[in-house]
Amino acid sequence: MIKFEKFQLANGLKVVVHEDASTPMVVVNVLYDVGARDEDPKQTGFAHLFEHLMFGGSVHIEDFETPLQLAGGENNAYTTNDFTNYYIQLPAENIETAFWLESDRMLSLAFSEKSLEVQRKVVMEEFKEHYINKPYGDAWFKMRELVYKQHPYRWMTIGKELSHIENAKLQDVKNFFFKYYRPTNAILVVGGKVTAQQVRELAEKWFGDIPAGEKYVRNLPVEPRQQEARKLVVKADVPLDALYKCYPMAARTEKGYYVADLITEVLGGGASSRLHQSLIKEKKLFSQIDCYHTGSNDPGLVVIEGKLIKGVSLEAADAAIEEELEKLKTELITEKELTKIKNKTESAIVFEDMSVMNRVNSLAIYELLGDVDMMNTELDKYRAVTAEEIRSTSRELFDAKNSNTMYYQSEKGV
Repeated sequence: MIKFEKFQLANGLKVVVHEDASTPMVVVNVLYDVGARDEDPKQTGFAHLFEHLMFGGSVHIEDFETPLQLAGGENNAYTTNDFTNYYIQLPAENIETAFWLESDRMLSLAFSEKSLEVQRKVVMEEFKEHYINKPYGDAWFKMRELVYKQHPYRWMTIGKELSHIENAKLQDVKNFFFKYYRPTNAILVVGGKVTAQQVRELAEKWFGDIPAGEKYVRNLPVEPRQQEARKLVVKADVPLDALYKCYPMAARTEKGYYVADLITEVLGGGASSRLHQSLIKEKKLFSQIDCYHTGSNDPGLVVIEGKLIKGVSLEAADAAIEEELEKLKTELITEKELTKIKNKTESAIVFEDMSVMNRVNSLAIYELLGDVDMMNTELDKYRAVTAEEIRSTSRELFDAKNSNTMYYQSEKGV
């Protein structure tokens, strides 16, 4: 049971405190309710660009890193399609340094052409290195556009195209900041060697005077239910043929999410999983194969992807996957296998929650989802999944009309 206290400042900033006296450290986490899905389709990649800009200094603090290092702290951040998260870990006696740094950049990020140019170059290099010049780097650009026709999950967190970052203007950046990076659109979670009273005082002192901003009300287009199988063939200079299969699944807070999560464990959870045993070990069709889900807040995807052994046709590999899916759709999973994947999932969650940083991060995400107490109730949702639900959800999930398949062919083998 993870204990926490929760309160809200007058300017709308939500605060969650998790006391843990067993550590000398404290984690200060600020989550902003903005991700790639909130971007203008003509200006994508801004949420991720902002993650970089937030380290470029604020009006009163030119250099973010030095005071943090002097306080014995470290920090990082990450962007998803759903939110942007910043976190600092430092010795508990220096907690105020983190409040000072985070509040100042929320209040007054330093907007300058120089900072924008520096971070723009960093992001553009990242785009080129990981998505343009890397083998299979464009696979997910193509896959997302195949699957999503309306919802903004159709572009990657890095952005839809390089030109959107290239053409970002300083005024665009300011507009983005003052729309999303406001107390009313943020969640502050503090965990470690602190008390709720101490955090309340520090939050009021450092964040209380920041103007609330207007609450961002999300109104995204809903992806219509898929009605037909979709297929795409790509030819590229890659070493091996690759196969990608995606199936739209339930949103993060729906019951179907937990069933789909367990289904991905059955199919792709390590060396004892069905796809690994059947398609790598026994049939020797794939050199590697994975099954996972995107875990997104709005309806996401169950993904099966793998690299083929040379000489194996994409059609044969695809048919072998379908055969495994058919078993899940028709045969009841045994209680033994179901118990095994539930135990594995429970162990993973418990192990993840061992570190204060992970606990704090999870509390922020659950608060964003609308119920911070999910931190303590999620395991019960996994435990409640039945063998029949695995079968019925598999039938719906892996229906041919719900499938998106991409054959990523090596030109060397053509």
